[in-house]
Amino acid sequence: MHEEGTARVVRVALGKDSYDIVIGRGLAAQIGAFVREQNYSRQALIVTDTNVGPLYGEKTAETLRQAGLSPFIYTVPAGEPSKSLAVAEGIYTAVIEHGLDRKSPVFALGGGVVGDLAGFIASTYMRGVPFIQLPTSLLAQVDSSVGGKVAVNHALGKNLIGCFYQPDAVFIDLALMETLPAREISTGLGEIVKYGIIYDEAFFTFLEQHQQEVLSLAPEAAVHMIARSCEIKAAVVSQDEKEAGLRRILNYGHTMAHAIEQETGYVRYNHGEAVAIGMVGAADISRQLGLIDAATAARTTALIASLGLPTQAEGCTEDKMYEEIFHDKKTVNGKVHWVLMDRIGHTQIRSDVPENVVRQAMERVLKHGAAV
Repeated sequence: MHEEGTARVVRVALGKDSYDIVIGRGLAAQIGAFVREQNYSRQALIVTDTNVGPLYGEKTAETLRQAGLSPFIYTVPAGEPSKSLAVAEGIYTAVIEHGLDRKSPVFALGGGVVGDLAGFIASTYMRGVPFIQLPTSLLAQVDSSVGGKVAVNHALGKNLIGCFYQPDAVFIDLALMETLPAREISTGLGEIVKYGIIYDEAFFTFLEQHQQEVLSLAPEAAVHMIARSCEIKAAVVSQDEKEAGLRRILNYGHTMAHAIEQETGYVRYNHGEAVAIGMVGAADISRQLGLIDAATAARTTALIASLGLPTQAEGCTEDKMYEEIFHDKKTVNGKVHWVLMDRIGHTQIRSDVPENVVRQAMERVLKHGAAV
């Protein structure tokens, strides 16, 4: 990582697909300079949603106009249902009508849903056009904007239709976070805690010791936790771009999380909240298998709870959740590959977890179950 003006830059090293993540406050100048350096076509697309568009859409378009582009804004309804082939088709129609060509850039201005959707459009329109991420939610900044996974959902499961497609750059502007509701901050913290659990105990300890600064997005704490999260994800992705091995550790907590999201129709819990509950479940499985002691499991649950995240799920049943994990992308030949912790800062993959252990952990994270 290096400093660039007042911004911090994290390099994602992927050979010819390498790119920079630029983190700072007020990045219009950096975005403009980057665009002018590229050989992009003039016609450009900004994908945003009904929450972010009214706040930052026109401002972003003006930044791009000053850099020589002629952008148009396509606004989708905020929320997970916009990650669909039906919504994607509407965007394809618009970009064809606006005459975008193979060198026309697509900018994702919004949270994870917008990033996944815009990236899916960029990866498939004319077999791939330039893609730039401008993530506005903490969750998108530390998770979905790094690593090149783009996708839409299917009625039968989340992110089942998609591909790996790296952006040309990611710009994380802290000024865009001033309008973030408290719940959106907490949901990003779910993924941030995950990075400490899977990769870096010192970072986990930093989050424990600076809870107030973290929750209030105090500038130094915000830059550090976003940059460190991006560094960890970049380090993992650089070693395993297509999820052949190491990258699987990023799925810690996600097996149960996706089952919870699916069963509650993606409306009761947002992604970071579901991951938080899933991490409590994964810690319980780890404890039951003797990989960690009860104190370590309790330590992770305590941090999750203190950052305003749920540790138990409502509106789910153990049987449905158990059934749902077999639809997960991490399930191969009917075996669920569980990412489990053997200490804070390190994980292992297990595909031999007995059904009764999984069910017991699920029972514990359901609201009617035993206290966690």
